[in-house]
Amino acid sequence: MEITLYQIDAFAEKVFEGNPAAVCPLDEWLPDDMMQKIARENNLSETAFFVAQGEGFKIRWFTPESEVDLCGHATMASAWVLFKILGYEKDRIVFDSRSGNLSVARDGSQLVMDFPAQPPAPCDPPLEIEKAFGRPPLACLKAADYMAVFESRAAIESIKPDFLPLMALDRRGVMITARASDYDFVARFFAPKLGVYEDPVTGSAYTQLAPYWADRLGKKRLHARQVSLRGGHVTCEVAGDRVFIAGTAVKYMEGKIKLSNY
Repeated sequence: MEITLYQIDAFAEKVFEGNPAAVCPLDEWLPDDMMQKIARENNLSETAFFVAQGEGFKIRWFTPESEVDLCGHATMASAWVLFKILGYEKDRIVFDSRSGNLSVARDGSQLVMDFPAQPPAPCDPPLEIEKAFGRPPLACLKAADYMAVFESRAAIESIKPDFLPLMALDRRGVMITARASDYDFVARFFAPKLGVYEDPVTGSAYTQLAPYWADRLGKKRLHARQVSLRGGHVTCEVAGDRVFIAGTAVKYMEGKIKLSNY
């Protein structure tokens, strides 16, 4: 068996920035354990697999450790492969996923993802967050992940997390965020128990970040920067119970996976 694999840098204007995702188009599903092994071998934060389904596609995402319910950058990467390489002619792709229908539309050079909003609720900060980041946050909230709010971009960039306490959290991961002078807000994201110690640019996190900052700043359209080592620019727009998350992507690599010796 031979599978084509594309490595796409999502939320990137050129290679070596944004978040790399592996994308494997399939004619039919592989066994779950095979997809997990491919994701572990790729050792990227996400590997996406998709299969044609009706007029759209069914998509699944795997970290090196497990399958996940939602991933933004690998969805964007999959749409880029369909639009730019596989000749998908319509301007909007609908993916069926474990989080419901997700669409990605072309808007000039950008790809715009339509995802369900996940507004976070205030909570007491778990002790693990203070241990991991060496200081208590100004505020703590939770939805699919924990969100810890700090005072400035400089504070976000200076944090060197202790990942061991984060492994004990009862959520997928934790994001840290703050207002910024050159963007509406900045963020970083950590999910060590999924094998993703720091995710370069986390599309799904903005389903939580955008509703929070839209409410705090009194605006629906937001410009954000994920200040990881690679970094990436994310544009968000909150529209009721949906969040539109936009960015650009580029291809880094194309290759073949040969499974004859498996």
